[in-house]
Amino acid sequence: MKNTTKRITIPRSIGYGLTDIMGGGAFTIISAWLLYYYTTFVGLTPVEGASIIAIARIVDAVVSLAIGSITDNLYKYKIGRKFGRRRFFLLIGSPLMFTYILLWVTGMNYWYYLLSYLLFEIVMALVLIPWETLPSEMTKDFNDRTKLSTARMFLSGLGVFLATFIPGRLIAFFGDNNGYAYFINAVFFAIIFAICIFISYKVTWEKELSPEEEEEWIASSKSKDKKGFKELYATFVSTLKDYFSTLKIKSFRKHLMIYLFSYTAKDVFNAVFVYFCVFALSISSSLAGDMLSLSIIGVPITILAGYLMVKFGPNSLYKMSYLMMIFCLAAFYAVYLIKPESLIMYVFIISAFYQVGRSILDFTPWNVFPFIPDIDEIVTRQRREGVFAAVMTFTRKSTVALATFFVGIVLQFGGFTAGQSTQSPQAVQTIVYTLVFGSTLLLVAALLVVFTFKLNKKTHRILVNEVERLKNNGEKKDVDPETREIVEVLTGYNYDDIWEEKEKEIPVKTACG
Repeated sequence: MKNTTKRITIPRSIGYGLTDIMGGGAFTIISAWLLYYYTTFVGLTPVEGASIIAIARIVDAVVSLAIGSITDNLYKYKIGRKFGRRRFFLLIGSPLMFTYILLWVTGMNYWYYLLSYLLFEIVMALVLIPWETLPSEMTKDFNDRTKLSTARMFLSGLGVFLATFIPGRLIAFFGDNNGYAYFINAVFFAIIFAICIFISYKVTWEKELSPEEEEEWIASSKSKDKKGFKELYATFVSTLKDYFSTLKIKSFRKHLMIYLFSYTAKDVFNAVFVYFCVFALSISSSLAGDMLSLSIIGVPITILAGYLMVKFGPNSLYKMSYLMMIFCLAAFYAVYLIKPESLIMYVFIISAFYQVGRSILDFTPWNVFPFIPDIDEIVTRQRREGVFAAVMTFTRKSTVALATFFVGIVLQFGGFTAGQSTQSPQAVQTIVYTLVFGSTLLLVAALLVVFTFKLNKKTHRILVNEVERLKNNGEKKDVDPETREIVEVLTGYNYDDIWEEKEKEIPVKTACG
C-alpha cells in the first residue's frame, strides 16, 4: 500500500497502533509473570529462569540488528516491491504469533524453555522493528506522527491492561497453584496478537522510493552476479558501521539513554512486583495481577499525554512521569515498613498512581523516536529508520537481558528458594530493596539525562525546514544563526560538516558533544 496521499485519520491510526497490543501486552506478561512462572510451576531456580530470558534476549538483540538492515534494503528484491519492505514482516509475523503458546507448556526441561522463548523473541523482533518505522514512512508531519504514536501508545496501554487483568482473573479462577491458567492465557493472547498485526498490515503504507532507491533496485534486478565471501564480508562490515554511526547523532544518544534507563527501571519493577506482593506483603498472586491491571488507567492518560506532547514537548512528560514513579516506589516501601491495617487498599491506591506515571513513561520515548531519523538525514542525507529501530531494539534487549539476569542472581543469592510458599527474612528484604532502590536509581539516571535533551516540536520544525531548504538546492552559507545553532545542538556536528556530498564520508569528529 504505497500511497503518500492517504490521510492519517483516527481509524487508520488505530489500525496502525493495534500491533502494540502485542508489543505492550507480550512484554508485560513476560516481564511480570514469566520468571515467577519458571520458579513456581516449572521448578527452575531464579538464576536458571533469569538466564533463559537473558540469553534469549541477547541472541535476539543481535538478530534484531540484521532485521533492521534487511528491512531497510528489502525494496531491492521482488518480495519487498510486492509486499513492502516494512509491511512484509507484519504479513508473515501474524501467523507466527502462535509460537507464544510454546512458552507456557509445563513439564519441559531447561533447553525447551530457552529455545521456545528465543523463538518468540525473534518473531517479535521480525514484527516490531519494521512496524516501528512506519510513522516515518507514512508522514513527515509532527502532529500526524504524534497522532499515530498516540494511538499506538493508547493501544499499548490497553494491551498492558489485558496482559495483567486477564492472567489475574484466570489465576483467581484456577487457583494460585495451578499453572494451567498461564497456558489458557497464552492461547487467548496468541489469537489476539495475530489478528491485530494483520489489521496493521492492511491499513498502513510506505513512502515512495527515492530516485536513488529506484536506480538501486533496477541495478540489482538486472545484476546476475552472486556475491562472494569478500563482498558479503564487506557488506557485513558496512552494516556494523551503519549501526555505530547512529551513536554519532547527539539527540539519539541522549534519547537512547533516557529510553534504556527508564524502561529498565520499569522492567525491574515488573519482574519483582509479584514477588513483592506475595512474599513481602502476603498478598495473593491473583491480587497482584489485579494491581498490575490498574494499567487500564494508562489508556485515558495516553490521550492526555498526546495533547501534552504537542503542547509542552517530551521533557515535561519525562519529568512528570519519573518523579511520580519515584514517589510511588517510596510509598510502597513505606507500606512495607509500616504494614497498615488497610494494607491492600493503600497498595491499590499507590499502584494506581504508579500506573499513571508508567503509562507516560511508555508513551514518550516512542513518540520521540520518529523524529530521530530526520535529525540523522541532515547529516547523512539518508533515511535510515530501520537502522535506528534496530539499534534501539538491540540496546534495549541487551540491557533488559542483563537487568533480568541480575535480578535472578540477586534473588537467588539473597536467599530466595524456588517453589516455597514462604521465604526467609533475608530473601524478603532482597525482594523489597530490588523493587524500591533498583528501580529508583534507574529512574533518577534517566531524569538527569532529560535535563540536557533539546528535541521538541519547535526545534524539530526548524530542522525539517532546513532539510527541505537544502534539498531544494539552498546554499549552506545562507543558513540563519538560530537554525545553525539548533542543527548543531540536535546533531552534535558542526553545521559546516553536515549535508556533505554523498561520495564523501560522514565526519567522525563532533563539535557539540
